[in-house]
Amino acid sequence: MINGTGKLLCIALVLMLSACGKREEAARVISPPSVSVVAAGHASMEMREETVGSLEGLSDPTVAAEVSGRVLKVLVRQGQHVKKGQEIASLNPVDYQLQRREALSEVARLEALQENQRRLVERNTRLVERNFISENALDDVKTQEIALRRQLEGAKSRLATIEHNTSKTRLLSPVDGIVESRQVAEGDYVKVGDPLFQIISNQRLRAHLPFPESIASQIRPGLEIRLTTPTSDIEIISRIKELKPAIGAGNRAIEVLADVENQPGWHTGASVNGVVILGIRKDVVVVPEQSVVLRPAGEVVYAVNQAQAHQRVVHTGLRQDGMVEIIDGVEAGEQIVLDGAAFLTDGAKISIQNETAGQADS
Repeated sequence: MINGTGKLLCIALVLMLSACGKREEAARVISPPSVSVVAAGHASMEMREETVGSLEGLSDPTVAAEVSGRVLKVLVRQGQHVKKGQEIASLNPVDYQLQRREALSEVARLEALQENQRRLVERNTRLVERNFISENALDDVKTQEIALRRQLEGAKSRLATIEHNTSKTRLLSPVDGIVESRQVAEGDYVKVGDPLFQIISNQRLRAHLPFPESIASQIRPGLEIRLTTPTSDIEIISRIKELKPAIGAGNRAIEVLADVENQPGWHTGASVNGVVILGIRKDVVVVPEQSVVLRPAGEVVYAVNQAQAHQRVVHTGLRQDGMVEIIDGVEAGEQIVLDGAAFLTDGAKISIQNETAGQADS
């Protein structure tokens, strides 16, 4: 059993412990939050217009059969790199070789007949000079010589055509590129015009970039444009080549065309990001993005004065590279809260971690 004195001591102990807990809690509540600060600075900011488009290959030929024949060899596979002029397949040339022999024989026959007729013309010319034969007889042999000459020219043309067709039995790559698809196998019979290979060349690409019609008057051929693509880490500085004359009916956008040449890692069909610099705003007031927070009053920053944060409603402009342009509300050189601004209210006491924080100038 606990007597009266013991009860009083227990009650006093409980009250003391409760009071200590409240004092510690109060101490935690009134401890000011720790923040870092930075000075608003000056910078030059580009007025950019950015968009996403696609890359088109300017040289992605389909290799088709130019003569009929049976496929003798297929020398490349899908996905293989090929060089311009490299043989990629061959057709059976036997039919064309036989036609060539026949054409050669015809040319040789006509050459022999022409030579004989030429000698006959010379002989009859001497006879006419001696008045042994008439002029009409000489005209006949001359006419026959002319006819043979024309026949020989036609035979040589047919021979050249056959030799040209024979050369087409060797299919060559028209560009440097990659075999995208193959629609033929050894033993297939192909006709003139049948597609056999699709070759993708990334040497010359064209970027198609839609920009809003509102800036159509500011965009012109020759303007610098920065291009990037997810398949490469290289940023390309190109020039606007031309503008499509019609504005898109579906998106009300004007399409800008720019060329990319001989860039490794850039591929036909890939997306491309384009940035056009329309102008530069010099010596504007800038602050880091994390210093600008949203409150019921709008976008605000917290200016620092004697370890106290004061809310400033600001009018923002351009945003680039982690910085925000402040059109109105803060002057360059003012100390503002950097880390921790999202947890503050107007007039809050603060504990500054870095009195000498780096400035926002760039």
